[in-house]
Amino acid sequence: PPPPPTVLAAASAEGEQEDGERSEHPKAFPAASGQAQRWPPRTARTAETVGFVALAAMWLAQVVIPHTHRRAGPTSVVVVALTAAVVLFAADRWGWRRALICLALVAGLGLAVEELGTHTGFPFGPYRYTGLLQPTVAGVPLVVMLAWFAMGLPAWATAGWVTSTAWARVILGSVALTGWDLFLDPQMTHEGYWRWAQGGAYRNIPLSNFAGWLVVSVVVMAVMAGLVPGPPRSPPLLFAFSLMCGMETVGFLVFFGDPLVALAGGAVTLPIAGLGWRRAAGG
Repeated sequence: PPPPPTVLAAASAEGEQEDGERSEHPKAFPAASGQAQRWPPRTARTAETVGFVALAAMWLAQVVIPHTHRRAGPTSVVVVALTAAVVLFAADRWGWRRALICLALVAGLGLAVEELGTHTGFPFGPYRYTGLLQPTVAGVPLVVMLAWFAMGLPAWATAGWVTSTAWARVILGSVALTGWDLFLDPQMTHEGYWRWAQGGAYRNIPLSNFAGWLVVSVVVMAVMAGLVPGPPRSPPLLFAFSLMCGMETVGFLVFFGDPLVALAGGAVTLPIAGLGWRRAAGG
């Protein structure tokens, strides 16, 4: 379930306190250090509000998926709506320039590794896309490219609440993002959006896939470490990560009837999200 309003308020207050400290001590936090200028309060509130509207659209599309036989459309809506929400939350926190550069770099990295993977089998193992997800870029579904960013930045921000050490954030964010794939790959392969050539031990998915995800996730987190001022504490991004992983856990337990996937993905992602909320609440 979503965290109580008091926790969100405490997290928002901490983020605002950090911004206040930067404005009160310009010499300690110079513009050259990479801290983005904040938008005017009304503009920031609007961006955050629109971001939560996009999250609501993502939630609604997720609810629709188990109840329809044509799932490619709602699946694409989930990814696009989540991407829009994450861009808006990031732009509010760090500025449009950083948000869009991060989107472009991580989506481009996603395209590169997916192209490499489908042609060589490295680093995930041999697989291919079936063409059900459209549109594509060089044979890679656009939503797959976007998904690396759409959950990568929330995973990074969640890790930022748990630890203030840069290398620890990279490791924890990589584990969180790979943990999400414990939900993602079983669902996508079951829907026939891509197929593994030789199957595997986890819901017919090779374990090499998750090793590859961990390696690529480290690169994604390293890119974000260079772009996003740290610690990257954003309550809306923490909420986005928690909402997605919570919905995936409930979805596999209740709607898809697969407790193994629910427990595997939930066991990795939900404790990290829980630690994030505890730290955000001042625990």
